[in-house]
Amino acid sequence: MLESPLNLQAGPIAVIAGGLFAVSHGAQFFVADRSNLAAMVTDPVFMVVSAAYFVAFPLLLIALVALYWRQAGRAGLFGAVAFCAALIGTVALAGDMWFDAFAVPWLVQVAPAVVSADRSGSLLMTGWLVSVVLFSLGWIMFGLASFRSRVFPRALSIAVGLGGLIGFKAATAPWGVALGLAVAALGFWLVRQDRIAHAKPALSAPEPVAFAGPR
Repeated sequence: MLESPLNLQAGPIAVIAGGLFAVSHGAQFFVADRSNLAAMVTDPVFMVVSAAYFVAFPLLLIALVALYWRQAGRAGLFGAVAFCAALIGTVALAGDMWFDAFAVPWLVQVAPAVVSADRSGSLLMTGWLVSVVLFSLGWIMFGLASFRSRVFPRALSIAVGLGGLIGFKAATAPWGVALGLAVAALGFWLVRQDRIAHAKPALSAPEPVAFAGPR
């Protein structure tokens, strides 16, 4: 296992990244009003929540790297491929979320017709579809690689894979919540395991023996 600050703090990083990912996407669902898309995307509260959801993506990338380092030695070739797939998919969908959070509100103000414009068959929709497929497939593979490596609990590895499956719709609230909760749960488990590992040397340290000197 590589010893680095990023690797050693994999647990807290996963908790923060997964937690923000789940909370921000859940909040986006509750503040959304799809009956009026133009008003929704320019609403200050929705804009803040959307920006928070975008910020969760770079943090999720950092968590992904940290989690992979914890199992890289046992994940093998498939684990490396899964890591790369999840990395590419997360970057791709992060670009979509940046566009939704920062570009769409401006576009709606200067060109309101974009909200009702037909996007079917466009290059924009193709790019969006590729992004969500790569994101979902990458995290499904990462969950499977974690399951096979047996470094993390298999139940949590399955949860990550299922989060990736549901994450096919992670561009639409609240479908990203499942993956966020799975990553956060994995982070909590790592925090607990690291505390146990650090406590063991202290508990197993032999008590000093006092020897009586000559009289």
